[in-house]
Amino acid sequence: MGRYTVFGNPIAHSKSPSIHHLFAEQAGLTIEYDCTFATKENFIPTLTDFFLDENAKGCNVTSPFKEQVAKWVNVLSANAKLAGAVNTVIKKEDGTFLGDTTDGQGLVQDLHRLNIQVKDSRILLLGAGGAARGVLQSMLALDPSLLIVANRTEEKAQNLASLLPQDNFIGIGLKQLNTIQRPFDLIINSTSASLAGELPCIPDSVISSCANFYDMSYGDKPTVFIQYAKKLGVFNTFDGLGMLVGQAAESFYLWTGYRPDVAPVIRKLRSSL
Repeated sequence: MGRYTVFGNPIAHSKSPSIHHLFAEQAGLTIEYDCTFATKENFIPTLTDFFLDENAKGCNVTSPFKEQVAKWVNVLSANAKLAGAVNTVIKKEDGTFLGDTTDGQGLVQDLHRLNIQVKDSRILLLGAGGAARGVLQSMLALDPSLLIVANRTEEKAQNLASLLPQDNFIGIGLKQLNTIQRPFDLIINSTSASLAGELPCIPDSVISSCANFYDMSYGDKPTVFIQYAKKLGVFNTFDGLGMLVGQAAESFYLWTGYRPDVAPVIRKLRSSL
C-alpha cells in the first residue's frame, strides 16, 4: 500500500485526501493519503521523516513550502525549475527525489475539459506571482498566438516574460491594458485578489470583450471576479475547481501510472462545497 501526504500550513481544509482516495478507488488501488501540518522550521525534518517509511512513495506540497522543497529534492523537472517551486515529490526507485509542479498541466487539462482552445488564441494572464509562473510553460507549449502577462508592477511581468523569451509572450503593467485594442479569447486570473474579495484594476472593456474568463480561485459561490465578469456580459466563466482536481490527477499519474477520470471527482467536490 502506497503512502502519500500533503504538507502545508494551514492544511486541515485540504481537499487532497478526498480527491486522491477517489482516484485510488477508480484505479482499484489501496492507498494511504493524509494531511501533514508543518512549520517553516520543522518542514524539512518532517518531510525527511515521512520518506523514511518504505511505503512512502510521494507527497504533495502546498503553501508556504513549495519553494523550500524545491531546494530539498535531488532533481527538478523543467516546469519546476521555471516556477522555482514544487508541488509534487516523487520517490524514485534509486531512493532519490524528483520535484515537479503539476499546476500547469492541471490548468491545461481543465481548459481541454471545458473545450477552451489555447492554440492560436489570444490569452491574458493576470498576475506574475507563483501561480502564474507555475502554468506558463504548459500554456506556451500549446502555441497561443499571444500570451500577455499583466501585473500591477510592470517590471515583475517583464521579468517573468524574460524567462521564456519568444515573440508570442510579453509582460506588461496593468495600466497598459488600456492600449489593447483586440479582444482576448481567454482571460485567466492567477492573482489572489478573488480570495480577498477584490478586483484587479483592469479596464471593463478588456473583460467584457473576452470570450472566456477563468479564475484560478474557487469557492461555494462564484468568485468576486467571476461575478463581475458576468455582470459585464461574459457568458463563459469558470472557476479553478477543475484545475485543483486536474493538478491532483497529474500527481496521481506521476506516482502510479494511472490517469484518473477527473469529471466525476469534480462533480462530487462541487456538490460538497
